[in-house]
Amino acid sequence: MTKILAVPTNILTGFLGAGKTTAILQLLAQKPADERWAVLVNEFGEIGVDGSLFEGQHGEQSGVFIREVPGGCMCCAAGLPMQIALNMLLSRAKPDRLLIEPTGLGHPLEVVQSLSAEHYRDVLSLQQIITLVDARQLGDSRYTDHPTFNQQIAIADLIVGNKQDLYQTGDHAKLEAYVAQQARPDVSVLFTAQGELAPALLNGASRAAMPEADDAGHHHHSSAPGLSEAPIPDNGFLKAENQGEGFESVGWRFNADEVFDRAKLMNFLSGLDAERMKAVFITEEGIFGYNLTRDALTEIELDDSLESRIEIIAPERDPSWEPQLMACRVNAAD
Repeated sequence: MTKILAVPTNILTGFLGAGKTTAILQLLAQKPADERWAVLVNEFGEIGVDGSLFEGQHGEQSGVFIREVPGGCMCCAAGLPMQIALNMLLSRAKPDRLLIEPTGLGHPLEVVQSLSAEHYRDVLSLQQIITLVDARQLGDSRYTDHPTFNQQIAIADLIVGNKQDLYQTGDHAKLEAYVAQQARPDVSVLFTAQGELAPALLNGASRAAMPEADDAGHHHHSSAPGLSEAPIPDNGFLKAENQGEGFESVGWRFNADEVFDRAKLMNFLSGLDAERMKAVFITEEGIFGYNLTRDALTEIELDDSLESRIEIIAPERDPSWEPQLMACRVNAAD
């Protein structure tokens, strides 16, 4: 049995809507054909959608292995959910590189501490920690006053100002000034659009300092573990909710035989007033992935998905979302 040693490991972090998932998809598209890459993805919501989005575009046959840790910060419960998922992923993938995407509301410092534990000291080699930031958020105190947002900047080896194609005059300078205040003096700032990153940026040992973790305001809120993979009840769907860090989430998983009306879905999703939405739906026209930020709703066709699932994150849940979503099913009563 081959021993797993010194796997180059990168954390890609950033607040809600910064473009982490898009950046990882861009990196996976540039993966050398002869390498095996593993992705450990953590989501704030209990349902978990990112894994389906990744697998719908990059399967294990292409050398990409995915594992999810839904339901809040992956470092909670003494890191056990993360350790179990990571150990299973490493055993299955035996990867040439590991990418870790913490939830946008998760504390990256605790993730770094978990990866630096004695158990992983020989197994993992912590490389560049990359934090994606949308510079337009710097005018909003919901971001700049949020301790997680600032911790993501403070712990980074590289700050990426993403979505620069949407910036106004002064946004670039605003991010550089904010980084100069919040980050280490040796941190570089790079600007990009659509999450485009060169794989070479992943290389190089992390210089992240390891201060004691500040757990103040850190909500260990994974109240219902396993909902991402639990059996779906006889009513055809499973619903899960979560809250913490000033946001609430609600998600649904549907039986594989539930088919959705693509046009009705687009109408519903485009009308959502939410901070973030991700979904994978089996429709009468094929399988599609959806991604909603404050900027836009995007739709991509996927190769495959075992079921439909959706997760919405907002400052407050809207009770009208469920009846609207259920009305998008092909067999729903008009």
